[in-house]
This record gives sequence, C-alpha cells and structure tokens, in this order.
Amino acid sequence: MEAAMASIGEFDPLNSSVPATKIEITVSLVVLYVQGIGTKEWREFGRTEVIDNTLNPDFVRKFVLDYFFEEKQNLRFDVYNVDSRSSNISKHSFLGQTFCTLGEIIGSSGSRLERVLSGIPGKKCGNIIFTAEELSNCRDIATMQLCANKLDKKDFFGKSDPFLVFYRSNEDGTFTICHKTEVIKNTLNPVWQPFTIPVRALCNGDYDRTVKVDVYDWDRDGSHDFIGEFTTSYRELSRGQSQFNVYEVLNPKKKGRKKKYVNSGTVTLLSFKVESEYTFVDFIRGNPSQPTSLHYMNPYQLNAYAMALKAVGEIIQDYDSDKLFPAYGFGAKLPPDGKISHAFPLNSDCENANCVGIEGVLEAYYDCLRKVQLYGPTNFAPVINQVAQCASEVTDGSQYFVLLIITDGVISDMVQTREAVVTAASLPMSVIIVGVGPAEFDAMEELDGDEVRVSSRGRVAERDIVQFVPFRDYIDRSGNQVLSMARLAKDVLAEIPDQLLSFMKSRGIEPRPALCPSPTPQINVHL
Repeated sequence: MEAAMASIGEFDPLNSSVPATKIEITVSLVVLYVQGIGTKEWREFGRTEVIDNTLNPDFVRKFVLDYFFEEKQNLRFDVYNVDSRSSNISKHSFLGQTFCTLGEIIGSSGSRLERVLSGIPGKKCGNIIFTAEELSNCRDIATMQLCANKLDKKDFFGKSDPFLVFYRSNEDGTFTICHKTEVIKNTLNPVWQPFTIPVRALCNGDYDRTVKVDVYDWDRDGSHDFIGEFTTSYRELSRGQSQFNVYEVLNPKKKGRKKKYVNSGTVTLLSFKVESEYTFVDFIRGNPSQPTSLHYMNPYQLNAYAMALKAVGEIIQDYDSDKLFPAYGFGAKLPPDGKISHAFPLNSDCENANCVGIEGVLEAYYDCLRKVQLYGPTNFAPVINQVAQCASEVTDGSQYFVLLIITDGVISDMVQTREAVVTAASLPMSVIIVGVGPAEFDAMEELDGDEVRVSSRGRVAERDIVQFVPFRDYIDRSGNQVLSMARLAKDVLAEIPDQLLSFMKSRGIEPRPALCPSPTPQINVHL
C-alpha cells in the first residue's frame, strides 16, 4: 500500500458560448467520489475549496488516497458552479464530470492525466487535469509565521491587500500549489497569522526541494495583481528566524523594465517549528513483516507467489537443458536511490539475471523482498518486451521461450501490454500469467485470447500466446498445498505444447531427425 496524493491542477471550460466580454462567475467546486469494490456504489470522498471568478481554477486542497496497485480504484470527479452557501450539492449548477482510476493517474506520463469533462448533452464542458505524487513517510508538521515590509502599492484608492501562495516543486520542473495565506487588507507591511502545513505537502520529505512563494494583491474580481516572488526550501525555513530567512520579493517584469529596480519589498520568517505526528501503528509496530501481505514469508508454508512459482517451475524446468532461469521483478523501488523499475533482476545482477534451478529463483525472490520496496503501478509491457527481445534473436526453432508472470495487481499499462503481446505473438514465446490474491483480473482475461485474439492499433496477434489463471480457483479448501500446486500446473501448462507447435508450423520448421546430433528445441523459461 502506498499513499498517493491526487490533486486537481486545472479546470478549463471550453464552452464556446462564454462571451468574450469580462463577466463575474462564481465558480468552481470539484467533488470526488470513490466506488466501493463490493457494492459498486459511489460515495463522496471529499470536496475542493471553492474558487471564485475564474474559468481556470487551480485548487489547493488535495485528496489523499490509499493506493493499492493490486486493485482497480474507480474515481469520479463532478464539477459544479457554486450558486449559494448551501452544502447540498443538488443546490448548485452541474458543469460536467469525468471517470478514471487512480492507477490511470499514477501510471500516466509524469503522473499527470488530462480528461475531457462530459455530462451535459450538446455542450463542451471543458477539461480537467489531475496530478498525483506518492507521499513520503515523513509525518512532520511545520508551523510558521511570516510578515512583509514595504511591498509595492497596487490599489489606486488604497495600498495593497497582500496574500502569499506557496508552491512545491515537482520532479518534472513544474510547481504544485500547496498553501494560501489569508488576505491582509490595505497594508504594505502585513503580518500573516501562523499556519500549519504537513512537511510532505511542502516538500514531500525532500528538505532541499525548491519552495516557491508568490506575493499577490487581492482583487474582488479574482484578477489578483502579482507583486513578486521568492524561493526557499524546507531546510532554509527550518533555520527559523535569522538573517537567512529574509527574502527579497522580486518582480521579473519590473526588473527588466526599470534599471534602478531593487525589489518589490521583503518577506521575513518570524517563527518556524516542527512537530512529529505519531500514529497508532508507531506504537504497536514490532515486526515489519505483515501476515496480510501476499509476499509474507511464513516460516512454515509457502506464500501464494512461491506456490505458483514452484508449481509451474518444477514441471517446466525439465524441458530447460541448463536449468538457468532469468528471473525478474517488476513494480518496486530499488536501493540505493529508490529508483522505480518494472524489470529488475531478482538476484541484483544486471549483467546476469540467471538463477540456478527453481530453488535458486525462490532464494533470489526471498532475498529480493528484504531489499526492495514494493511499488506500483503494475506494468507488464517492459518485462514482456525484454523477453521478446531475447526470442527475436533465435527464431530458427532451436529455442522456445516461456515467460511466467505472477502478479497480484491490475494491469496499469494495458495499451502498451496489448502492443507487446501482439508483437511477441510472432516470436517463439508464450506468456503464462498467474494472478494471486483477491484483485479483479478482468484485464488479464482480455489478454488470454482463447475466444478473441488480442489486437493493438489495427494489428491482430498472429497466435494466442497468453494463458491466464487466477490462483484462487485452484486453492484446495482443506489447505493441501501440494494438491493446489498440482491443479494449477496442470491448467497453466496445458496450452504450451499447442502454442509451440503453432509457431513451428507457421514458420515451416520441422523436427530434427532423432539421430541428428544437433540438440532438440530447448525451452527457455523466464520468470
């Protein structure tokens, strides 16, 4: 389980009926609904703040969701025009909605997903943009207070009505809004109230990550005037009140126009303190191994992954002459820098991923569990493409490749996986997928082309090369693991002979004579 933070970055109405003249619009509220796995009912999870007088709101309030990469977590976002102070959503004007899964947001490029809003027939409702970021384990809470001095005067009949907007920098160089202060009316020397913010919201646990602060003059119509900006970091702020935490507010446009421009005022940190937020788990945690995990290493019996691996591997290894099995993991953060990988060798040897025998694979699997942090999304395409590359180098019938994938997750890169399967179908290889755990495996059934061949971008798979089975269908009710493994192996391996024959026949490859000194076709197993 990983915590993910989904934030609505922008809502952009595209309705051409909006007049070009300036009008006041009291907009925008987004309501998030999540769908129950069992009941399929939608329940409200949370609402953003209301942002007035803009067609392109950038919301501060985030939705913090528990992310389970083995589950399909359906989300619905409804956008409303707020017509009153009523909390009853039916009292407000519906502007559009969109549906997606949490996995789609996290699995999108840069974890940024843009969707078209719909729901009003014949009307363009606009676009909505989602961004997601894994929350660090940092649970510190920062409380700070700031003041400003000699800010630029922006109001014709008064001074300025200043407020601050804090932005956290993202890994792709963009910024995400994370806090707004209150507005202080008619002053160039405001003192803002102390505010509290989770450290992970400010910098996601990276103390040196850039924090950008914009200073604005508030306007009733929503067209707030930009006064200037400055940058800092959590590490700098944590020094507290000092000469290092007095910041010049700079306006790049004014600096470019005026040779004698110095600054647009200063902002000073008055106080800063950090407190740790403890949870119930902190007080009861003793053993890092969780019995509820499908990877739980029980000293008395095999877990579901090990059972599936042993059941299939011990039979198919008889057809692999050297008993060397390349074994890969996918969906984990690797030491030492926490880089996410979807195809990494279980033995940690990037030059040689081979394990000696199925026992060697199991040993590498158990050792790997102690070193890596399991992490979604569940991407199949990288490991399928990796084995396909090996298979493409030996197409003379002397070798046949079998890829065994054991997973507890819903496929996050279905489009890429379909493309990978279609490409692999023309190569000497088969793919066995064993689903473990209680997840919904509908997408896996789609890849198993017994009835309808897998297709991608107009191409249809040359052969059916995928066999999928959910392991839960084979578990013996009496707890007999040997019987469960035997049942599983029988079904998942049943199609391999026909799949091998279909490739040989399609390429016109004939068996070598029995007395020929050349070796018979070798089956290479990739796990």
